Amino acid sequence: MTFEVHAQGSVHVFDCFSCAIHRMAPLCEHCRVQIIGQGVEADDKWYCGAHCARAEGKTGIVDRV
Repeated sequence: MTFEVHAQGSVHVFDCFSCAIHRMAPLCEHCRVQIIGQGVEADDKWYCGAHCARAEGKTGIVDRV
């Protein structure tokens, strides 16, 4: 069984969730890790956490516990 993911005007077809996650997860702009859980968006760029966002010069970003 396959399923479709519609994102940003494209349709992606997958046969398992892990493949969809691997293909669709954004990369951190600083450390290049795939962001699977909560990420931080600043100025239209994604970071894995506040530490990486601050390392790229973003201000006012904090991690929440």
